[in-house]
Amino acid sequence: MFSYRVIDSQLTTDLHHQQIEIRLNDTAGIPNGEQKRTPAHCVITPTFLDAAARIRNLTVYEDDVWIVTFPKAGTTWTQEMVWLIDHDLDYGTASKVNLLERSVFLELSWVILGCPVDTIQQVEHLPRPRHIKTHLPLAFLPSQLWTVKPRIVYCARNPKDVAVSYMHHYHHLHGFTGPKEVFFDGLLADKVLWCPQVKHALDFWNIRQLDHVLFLHFEEMKKDLTSVLLRVIKFFNKQYDEAQLEQLADHLSFDTMRKNPSANNMALCKGIESISGRKVKFEFMRKGQVGCYKTELSPDYIDRFQRFIDHELDGSDFRYYE
Repeated sequence: MFSYRVIDSQLTTDLHHQQIEIRLNDTAGIPNGEQKRTPAHCVITPTFLDAAARIRNLTVYEDDVWIVTFPKAGTTWTQEMVWLIDHDLDYGTASKVNLLERSVFLELSWVILGCPVDTIQQVEHLPRPRHIKTHLPLAFLPSQLWTVKPRIVYCARNPKDVAVSYMHHYHHLHGFTGPKEVFFDGLLADKVLWCPQVKHALDFWNIRQLDHVLFLHFEEMKKDLTSVLLRVIKFFNKQYDEAQLEQLADHLSFDTMRKNPSANNMALCKGIESISGRKVKFEFMRKGQVGCYKTELSPDYIDRFQRFIDHELDGSDFRYYE
């Protein structure tokens, strides 16, 4: 079903000692979308080989909700937004139950060495409607997604901003101790976990016309959250009045999310510690302004990332927001 090769990387840590590039051999069941594409491969850890077929063969239900992103592309924000909209704005449960329990990270236990919890099994045992988070590219998701057709929400973010946020994430949560330039070079070579980044987004952009797929932009959420909320509410066939919409937008504002005891960075760190059995370094949530890369990427790296994006987008009508 899959083929793989070990890749050289300077980005290994105590959580993942080695990285592989894995490919799905038979892509016949994947929707063609607007253009016929070869689905992206995935850079992942060797332990994922024990889980890849289980995930491809996972039973999918029509009322499932799948939140798919490349890392640091608005995942947590999207999870909280989607969970609340689908659960009739149940702020009580949302404030008491950790987001990683409400919206389980499908492949987490298969990218962390020695993880004592089976997160695929957690997903299988979730009460319905199940909310499932993943960073996996399209080709490695369950094949039943395209026949059962549960809701899939994809969120993309400008790779230059992702680079900065993911670099801090790799230092604090993954334990990477190398210089930031090594990490940036790894992203530009598509050798960081869950790469290739641009092809990851392009695969979902290509199928955005499917009725059960909703494609969002992180920058769009930052600029006009209310408009995005209206799109998501419509996608879930829900109806909320103006006061409820205003309350939801306030709950999802940056300052409120930062203080949210079940969905802020401290809560997610505690959730990962609980699942992995490993101590992780808490990272304070930094203000997520659009264009924050301008303060941490040198002019040379800004230019290199832009050329990388332009090259990867060649021939596509997809464009990242600034």
